[in-house]
Amino acid sequence: MTGQAIPLLASLPSPSSGTLSIGPLELRAYGLMIALGVIAGVWLLGKQLEKSQLGTRDDASSIAIWGVVAGVIGARAYHVITDWSKFDDNLTAIPKIWEGGLGIPGGLLAGILVGAWQAKRRGIRPAVVLTFGAPAIALAQSIGRWGNWFNQELYGKATGLPWALEIDNPRGYPPGTTFHPTFLYESLWNLALCGVLLWIQRRYRLAAGRLLGVYLIGYGTGRFWIEGLRIDPANSAGGLRLNQWVALAAIVAGAIYLVATRGQKWDETPRPADEVTEPTPEPSGDTTAATTQGQP
Repeated sequence: MTGQAIPLLASLPSPSSGTLSIGPLELRAYGLMIALGVIAGVWLLGKQLEKSQLGTRDDASSIAIWGVVAGVIGARAYHVITDWSKFDDNLTAIPKIWEGGLGIPGGLLAGILVGAWQAKRRGIRPAVVLTFGAPAIALAQSIGRWGNWFNQELYGKATGLPWALEIDNPRGYPPGTTFHPTFLYESLWNLALCGVLLWIQRRYRLAAGRLLGVYLIGYGTGRFWIEGLRIDPANSAGGLRLNQWVALAAIVAGAIYLVATRGQKWDETPRPADEVTEPTPEPSGDTTAATTQGQP
C-alpha cells in the first residue's frame, strides 16, 4: 500500500485579530508581546548582574524601567520621523503605538543611552550594563517581534515556501498570496544572536562594553538582509531602504568599537556597594583590648 506524502507545513496562518480576550479583559497583542520581551530581557540582565556580583536584580529593574520608557519614546519618534507622511495630517495617531510602528534603531539608541545613565546613577559601570544588556536586548527583540505577526504587518515578498505567511487582505496582491514571514526570521535571528553573545562572553570574557560591539555587528547583519525582503513602503536611497543603511552603520560602528578597544581585559572587581562589612563582635570575659574588624 502506497501513501502520499503530507507536507508538514503548507503555510503559516496569521491571527484573525490583534486583540486577545481574557474574560472581560481585552489586551492588544502587539503591546503584550513587547511587554513579555521586556520581562524576559530584564530577567536575563538581572541574572547576569547577580552572577557577576556587579549588580542586583533590583538594579536591573531600575535600569530597565528608565531604558524601556526611553526606548519606546525613541522608537516611536524614529518611526514617526522616517514615515512622516502617515502622520502629517493625523497628529492624533502619533501616540498610538499599540497599532504598530516602532523603529528599532531609535529605540536602541535612546534606550541604551538612558539605561547606561541610570546604571551610573546606581553605582554600576555603564560598560558592564552594556555587556550584560546586549544579549538581554536580543532576547527581548526576539519575543517582541511577534507583535508584528498579530498585526499582520511588515511581511516580506511574495513566496510559495512551506513556511510562507498568510495575510488576510494583502494590498496589491490577489487573495491567497503568501509572503516571507520576516517577523519570524528576525525573531529566530535575534534568539540565536542572544545565545551566541552569551557563549562569547562566557568563553572569551571580553572587556566590559565590547559585547555591545558584537551585538551591533550581529543585529545589523541580520536586519540588513531581512529588511531587504520587506515590501512595506519605506524611504530609500542608492537602492537600499533607510533601515538597511542604518543596519550598515551599526555594523561599521560595532567593528570600529571592537578595534578601538582591542587588548582590554574584563575587570572582575565588584562595585563597592556589594562589599559587606561584618559587624564588630562584642568583647567577652576580662578582655580589655578592643578588637576592630572591617578596617581597610
